[in-house]
Amino acid sequence: QVQLVESGGGLVQAGGSLRLSCAASGSIVSINVMRWYRQAPGKQRELVAGITPGGITNYADSVKGRFTISRDNAKNTVTLQMNSLKPEDTAVYYCNADRVFIRGSSVPNDYWGQGTQVTVSS
Repeated sequence: QVQLVESGGGLVQAGGSLRLSCAASGSIVSINVMRWYRQAPGKQRELVAGITPGGITNYADSVKGRFTISRDNAKNTVTLQMNSLKPEDTAVYYCNADRVFIRGSSVPNDYWGQGTQVTVSS
């Protein structure tokens, strides 16, 4: 199977930066879009950013200009660089790998990481 492991969350003051990383492991052949989502207490999970295998990116309006998503296809990793953090960025951040093909299977599946807490103090 496939596992996604996030790292890099923590506590930071407003205006600071954090870098989240997510590594996918397993018998992976290919991964389509990799995304970061977040969920704040009492709110629905929302898309933060996504990146295609070719490097095309998209961002939520609330993070444009502050967050940067990148990926390493050879290592099956995705990174979210978060700058100028605001208290409203506080949430659990989840990594998602979309349409993952693994060896021995012709059916793709989606996978999620366990989440990493980001807390921004004012």
